[in-house]
Amino acid sequence: MAEKLLRVALKEDRAPQESSSPVESHELCLAQQLEMDASWLPVYHLEPEHVDVIRAFVSSPEKDEERKLKFLTSIAVLFRAATYNSLCQGLDLFCQRYKLAENIKVLLEEEPRDQLHTAVWRSAMFAMTEMSFVEAVLEGKEIGLLQACFSGIFLLPPKEEMQDLKPFLYFTTMKGMDTMLVALVLNSPTSRVNEKMQSIFQMLLTFATSERASVRERAVGRMRVLSFLLANYSSLKADPNEERHASRAEMQMPIIGQLLGHLLLLLSFKEEETGHLALDALCLLFQFKYQQHCATLTEENTQLQGDWETETTSLRTSPSATHIIESFAEYLQPSERSDIVRVFIEAMTDSSTFDKEAARNVLDMVRGNPDLWLVDVPKITSCIHKTLGCIKSVPARQSVESLMVSMADKCPQEVVTTLLQVTPGGDSTALALWEAMFSVPQTVRNILKELLSQLWDLKSRLFCTHLEDYCLVRLAMLASRDLGDRACAATYLDFRFLKEERPAMLSLVLRAIMTLSERDDMARKMKVILPDLMRVLLFGYKAATTKALLVFRTIMAQLERREASHIAVQMVEFLLPLLDDELSQLRESSISLFRDLMMMAVGNDKREMKNVVRLGLLPLFFRLSDQTQSVAKLKQDRRRAQEFLIQSLSYLKDAQASLREAAVRFIGLAARHLRNPSEKKLAEICSALQTLAEDREPSIRSLVAQTVIIILSSSREQPRPRWTLRALCCR
Repeated sequence: MAEKLLRVALKEDRAPQESSSPVESHELCLAQQLEMDASWLPVYHLEPEHVDVIRAFVSSPEKDEERKLKFLTSIAVLFRAATYNSLCQGLDLFCQRYKLAENIKVLLEEEPRDQLHTAVWRSAMFAMTEMSFVEAVLEGKEIGLLQACFSGIFLLPPKEEMQDLKPFLYFTTMKGMDTMLVALVLNSPTSRVNEKMQSIFQMLLTFATSERASVRERAVGRMRVLSFLLANYSSLKADPNEERHASRAEMQMPIIGQLLGHLLLLLSFKEEETGHLALDALCLLFQFKYQQHCATLTEENTQLQGDWETETTSLRTSPSATHIIESFAEYLQPSERSDIVRVFIEAMTDSSTFDKEAARNVLDMVRGNPDLWLVDVPKITSCIHKTLGCIKSVPARQSVESLMVSMADKCPQEVVTTLLQVTPGGDSTALALWEAMFSVPQTVRNILKELLSQLWDLKSRLFCTHLEDYCLVRLAMLASRDLGDRACAATYLDFRFLKEERPAMLSLVLRAIMTLSERDDMARKMKVILPDLMRVLLFGYKAATTKALLVFRTIMAQLERREASHIAVQMVEFLLPLLDDELSQLRESSISLFRDLMMMAVGNDKREMKNVVRLGLLPLFFRLSDQTQSVAKLKQDRRRAQEFLIQSLSYLKDAQASLREAAVRFIGLAARHLRNPSEKKLAEICSALQTLAEDREPSIRSLVAQTVIIILSSSREQPRPRWTLRALCCR
């Protein structure tokens, strides 16, 4: 009766104030009276002092350390007595009325975060442990309380940095947390065990990936405790009033894949206790997954104990991530394997604290067995797209891109569909992934085949415009059909997609053509694109230009000498501006092609080729001093230069000091041998040199001063010897 009246009182407190009948007023007054002395609680007669301590603390503004500890101890004693004597009735209302969970949370949040010098943390967790035995008392409040505990304790400084820390207090505090976590799980109803474990592991993972070693160690230690719980209980003890318990086979937690992936990565912290704790947790989880798998069998159950012990011994003997993950593989669900792969992809980001080499090794192992690991294509594809933009390291990007290629080889339709669905048109990260897939011969054909069908209906978008998508469709038509030379030429000329001045589209299309033309027969068919390929160089898009040069070189190598001769003369003219490009890769490619094209001219084309080549000799001469070794090496077979001193003046502004110095020396030498130079011409040359009088390199400043003096003095000398620039430039 008293409990019923208290429920009425609580309901009235929350409801809007309304007029009440005399009977209701009487019941309310009685409920309030019962609340005042709390004698209505069945457990009150066993522990009256502790009930009074709790009520007094909640109502008092004074909350010193002694009162806090008495309050928390009284909660633990009261709930323990109630559970032991089966007097739990009304405790949920008592907790609700006096907001016990909320008050505990406030106390935890008020504790200092730089020291551990009181037993408040330990007492609070013991109180929460005892409260968990009473149904519904902590329902809906566990997550907030656990977050307060984890944030406060895990983020404390390392033990060695906390002044006057008592080892026993630290040990019992951590032990109290372990006891609390086990109690919260075991005292949950069967229907909530999975949910409770999932929530706790999820919170622990956020701390296990911290940059601070002490935080990682504390979080992984708690993971080990829960892993031990999973591995060593054939059934988890649920509510005592329930007829059945949660079996191991029913313990399906979606987070298990993420958990295993992070623990595998934590093995790399071998210098810390974290690595040892992670290995322990992995062995325990292996035991759990192994036994969970065998629980569905009948004949092998008798050998269960010996088999998993042998396996875990092997794991401890060779605790590498790849070895452990291979041992787990056959006992994991497909979704769990996919989650592990996603964890290792995310570990490759620049902000990740995990060992990139260990992550790459696991991804290489995954690529070696795609049928087992790359099963959830949409999920993994989305993860790669989300992650790649956060990876700047070249080896890391190559590893992730290679994984994408392996998945595209296995399931091209799913990869294309997912990537088109999850990315907006023209997305830069998606374009990088398309380019990676277009870099492998067999992969590019499969992907183009899928793009042909999915872009044709205009419902999907790869680029920003349908016109750009159509360009890719036309390329796919060339690649997917077994066309002869004439048919291939007709198909391209029907829509000359290389004439479209679209940088993203051109770069991707040329990447595909580069790969496709690795086959000699396809390279010969592609000769129809050569005129438009030259015009691509005029657009000024460096990525597209570099690829165009490589494609041009590949196609030209397949042509007969006479057929290639005239095209080579035309192409050399397009190359001249690129010999001095600021991008070293572009300089190298253009100079390499320049050299090859010179050798292709035959018959009447030789004279025209010679005239064009002379225009490029001076840039080649200066590039002998290029600090990019691969560029400088390409020039060492150029032995002549033409008398274009004015052309050399532009090199005085080059960013490379070695080129500026070479330009000064060349100008000084050439100016001394000019035929009848006017004073105005000499003044212009000296004025140009004086721009380097304040150069940041002392050697260049000194050389400029000497060169100006030499030019001015030599201009007075008569007669001037005859010379040619050919003699000047010969080695």
